[in-house]
Amino acid sequence: MKKGYILVTMMLIGLTSFTQEEDNPADTTRFNFGEKEILIIDHIEDSLIIEDGDTVLYEPSKRRSEAHWAGLDFGVTMLLNASGANNFPNNPQWNNDPARSQVWNLNILEHKFNIAKEYFGITTGLGFSFTSVALKNNYVLTDTADSLFASIDTVNNYSKNKLKAAYLTIPLLLEFNTNMNPDKSFYLAAGVIGGVRLSSKTKRKGEIDGEKFTVKNKGTYSLNSFKLDATVRLGYNDFGVFASYSMLPLFNVGKTAEVYPLTFGLSLNF
Repeated sequence: MKKGYILVTMMLIGLTSFTQEEDNPADTTRFNFGEKEILIIDHIEDSLIIEDGDTVLYEPSKRRSEAHWAGLDFGVTMLLNASGANNFPNNPQWNNDPARSQVWNLNILEHKFNIAKEYFGITTGLGFSFTSVALKNNYVLTDTADSLFASIDTVNNYSKNKLKAAYLTIPLLLEFNTNMNPDKSFYLAAGVIGGVRLSSKTKRKGEIDGEKFTVKNKGTYSLNSFKLDATVRLGYNDFGVFASYSMLPLFNVGKTAEVYPLTFGLSLNF
């Protein structure tokens, strides 16, 4: 008998001939079916409650499991040596300018595998990362078969001098949430982000004799083809902060000093 009520109720929901309850129209729908008055209270926490006067029927709602990956990240990057310090005495070109070294992450796909409802699960997805390392002084990078080295341009003065790279990224995160309602939840996600380099180039801007110029040179610049970052993300609702540390060197081993990017910034979840 209860199954019959559920079937009839679901059919009636699809019809437009119903009247809403006056005192609470946003949450409740009331309409008559023969001698029965059926009251539907929709989306209370994680359930749909159907009340027909004598019997209350419970059916779990088909809520989308909220992850915290898809969205937009903006951060800054500091280059660290193998000891974790921002100091490269033998390779001063990697003493980058963190304030002008930017990272934009466009994370387009996400999926969360729930382990304990929405409170705990494993999050994965797909995204793109665009990094821009600002070099101090007028360094020009040269990539040879044996090494990646830098020389100072004594002729031109650069207002912008950057090494840029784009990556395809895939995360694997353990995610914790404090509330089943994502609009009222604090979240903490930690894990790793793997990446594959898609493109790279240098970009230099300057001015000579009153004329502005831009020089772009595509190349690998001995950048590692892969990246693997340890990361943590935390926040509330759709807003948060993140930090990532590269577990793989930025450049191919043996071509230059070991460089490990540390990135931190803000995130907006879609």
